[in-house]
Amino acid sequence: MRADRPAKGRYREFYQCDADVVGSNSLLNEIELANIYATVFDKLGIAVDIKINSRKILTALAEVCGGADKMMDITIAIDKLDKIGLEKVKEELSQRGLNDEQIAVIDKYLGIIGSNEEKLADIKSLLGDSETGKKGIEEIEYVISSPLPAHYSIITIDFTLARGLNYYTGIIFEIKAIGVQMGSIGGGGRYDDLTGLFGVPNIPGVGISFGVDRIYDVMEELQLFPADVHVGTQVLFFNLGEIESKKAFELAQQLRSQGIRTELYHENSKFDKQFKYAEKKNIPYIIIMGSKELEEKTCVVKNLGSGEQQTLPVGDLVNFVFI
Repeated sequence: MRADRPAKGRYREFYQCDADVVGSNSLLNEIELANIYATVFDKLGIAVDIKINSRKILTALAEVCGGADKMMDITIAIDKLDKIGLEKVKEELSQRGLNDEQIAVIDKYLGIIGSNEEKLADIKSLLGDSETGKKGIEEIEYVISSPLPAHYSIITIDFTLARGLNYYTGIIFEIKAIGVQMGSIGGGGRYDDLTGLFGVPNIPGVGISFGVDRIYDVMEELQLFPADVHVGTQVLFFNLGEIESKKAFELAQQLRSQGIRTELYHENSKFDKQFKYAEKKNIPYIIIMGSKELEEKTCVVKNLGSGEQQTLPVGDLVNFVFI
């Protein structure tokens, strides 16, 4: 649950789906995770930009600007670049104690643009004397050297990517949907020794997350949900009393065992209320079993689309074709 004020794409509560690999230092894991991103968004039909950077490069930037202890001050400010702009970032860096010369280096760093190859050339020129920087550059080169499996996705080096969480230690990811006014729809990175916070030190790990709510909103905006995506309830049993609902529940289990998505209305209510519930949820079939049907061991099956209804022996219900 988030504590700050919700805005577009920032929900008070939100869901995310994660994929993590723990116990390995291999960069093959980063490649696997990038491929997972590409494959998932390709299947969803969302064109995405997989942005990549390395916290080692940010550490090297801090070293060039006076010391690794300035790392958090720099990353927190850079992480706000999209929201407040370059000049405000420079103001914040000044307020955090960086001098004009150091801010000029960061300004040059944030100004690196072009293709991935051009960006790598510029970052080597700026930070190439730092051993930490060299290691970060090598990691990025290794990850982007592996082709993605899906045509909808590209990997873009973005040295402005900081991800303000201080437990990241290596490659970091952020996913942006192309052509949509939405923040990141996924992100993550390497977090070696995060487990040390919980008393289990020296265990490497890397992970990514999918912002489920944001992905849903992007798919709605791009109208990617097919018309036949509805996979909700197929059959609704009306609830007509305690005895009737017990029998209806028994029959619902039989239909579910046949793969038919079935539910029983949650309380004994007026017909009109239960009809409206079925219509609102686009449930195509309702089954009515009142005291008369219970006595006769029958049930009424009604197709809400056509209005056609028929009375069946309860024993024949599992053979009825609900289409």
